[in-house]
Amino acid sequence: MKTQPAHHNTGATAPVVVPKVFLTGASSGLGEAFAQHYAARGAVIGLVARREDKLQSLAQSLLKLGARGVHTYACDVTDVPRLREAATQFMQQAGVPDVVIANAGVSVGTLTEYAEDFDAFAKVMQTNVLGMVATFQPFIAPMRERAQSGQQDNLRLVGIASVAGIRGLPGSGAYSASKAAAISYLESLRVDLRGSGIKVCTICPGYVATPMTAINPYRMPFILPAEEATRRMLRVIDAGKSYAVVPWQMGLVAKLLRLLPNALFDRLFANVKRKPRGLI
Repeated sequence: MKTQPAHHNTGATAPVVVPKVFLTGASSGLGEAFAQHYAARGAVIGLVARREDKLQSLAQSLLKLGARGVHTYACDVTDVPRLREAATQFMQQAGVPDVVIANAGVSVGTLTEYAEDFDAFAKVMQTNVLGMVATFQPFIAPMRERAQSGQQDNLRLVGIASVAGIRGLPGSGAYSASKAAAISYLESLRVDLRGSGIKVCTICPGYVATPMTAINPYRMPFILPAEEATRRMLRVIDAGKSYAVVPWQMGLVAKLLRLLPNALFDRLFANVKRKPRGLI
């Protein structure tokens, strides 16, 4: 873990409430865009990603954008003890966060018929579902205590799911299953935390232009640049909404697909192009 110092003005000014944000999957794509937006708001940010070099480069750029402080933790979210340690260190260094965003995720084409794809299935589920649980767990008790002490009443746990979790897509069994599980998990967590002062927000992105989608060999309707997608997601988070699909057009598509009879859905999707199989 490395901490980048914040630069403060020395003149006498009124106290400023500095937002604190803890973010996984921070080194590229949506995670990097989230970090940049919060930096521009003057936040203190905790960044979790696997690549130390990318984290350090991003931390320097965030300070230039206006972040009050940046704490970096090179960690895979499937390494639960290390992730808990990162969460504890962030709270010791910056305080209990206002917003925790479980954004880390992996995607790869998988087919159940191939024995060698089992490890990819396991990695996708561990990262996209259990990694989300492990991200939130260390913060819930401290955030609840902070909320109930009257210090804050708009704390957020934000889970990045996907429209792929609304209906299973061929060739993406692991990814679709993981995002469906994430949606259900977040719904359960939202009800569990009702009245605690902690709001749970489920965001289901459609297609976003990131390294994860760059390998998709098929047309991606309503695809958004990561920066624009993140701007829309921040509006959802700021408003305290419990659930949103971004962009909204993909929400309509997903609902229509959910309503299709199985026979018609199967006929339409049986021969579509699929995400390439591979290792993670």
